[in-house]
Amino acid sequence: MSSSKLTASTVLFLTWGLLFQTSFGANPLSTFCSNPQNFTSNTPFDSNLKTLITFLTKETPITGFGQASFGQYPNQKAYGLSLCRGDVSSSDCKTCVSEATTELLKRCSYRKGAIIFYDHCFFKYWDQDFFGRIDDAHAISSWSLQNVSDPDAFNNKTKESLSRLAEEAHANPKMYAAGELKLGDHWKNMTVYGLTQCTRDLSKDDCKKCLDGAIAKLSDCCAGKISARVVRGSCNVRYENYPFFKA
Repeated sequence: MSSSKLTASTVLFLTWGLLFQTSFGANPLSTFCSNPQNFTSNTPFDSNLKTLITFLTKETPITGFGQASFGQYPNQKAYGLSLCRGDVSSSDCKTCVSEATTELLKRCSYRKGAIIFYDHCFFKYWDQDFFGRIDDAHAISSWSLQNVSDPDAFNNKTKESLSRLAEEAHANPKMYAAGELKLGDHWKNMTVYGLTQCTRDLSKDDCKKCLDGAIAKLSDCCAGKISARVVRGSCNVRYENYPFFKA
């Protein structure tokens, strides 16, 4: 992605309180806007972007994922994809994508590339073809302020659980997997709930590669934390000490 690269390598470290504001009608987890590529209203790109947003808002809730491009000429085409969390209903998916596109156009007004992350969905558009490529440049990491006892052993347990879910996700047509791991007496029989998911434009191998990278990032940012997540432009991983997804 050449000239319209977002503020790449920007990684936002959020306090855990922000994560609990991500229900519908609240602030997104994060937004990235391209810089400095802009467009003006009533231009071919403007029209193509509007068509793209309308299409993805309608199509994504059907399967939880949508991707499309509109435009005849390379410098006028708009590429986009949207993804809803694998357990989210069609109606909630539609609500989230609609909210995401509205908020994205406000926050990244007339930018030729943008991404917005919510808890239940995310939306990305660009003026260049990015389909089928791992996007690990645009990411957020967040974690609980609460530490666990015996963090090294806990980290190994969560990594094993998420790695197992990554194996399931990359083999699943929806590229999504969620599950739970019951810990022993050492952690008062706590249950860890985990989730892994990729955008479905990736190949199976690239999905696994993206998830493995995100899991490795958890070890860097969030070691010993009772809850954490890494959200990337192509995949995300998350674990909590409470059930946050629908079985």
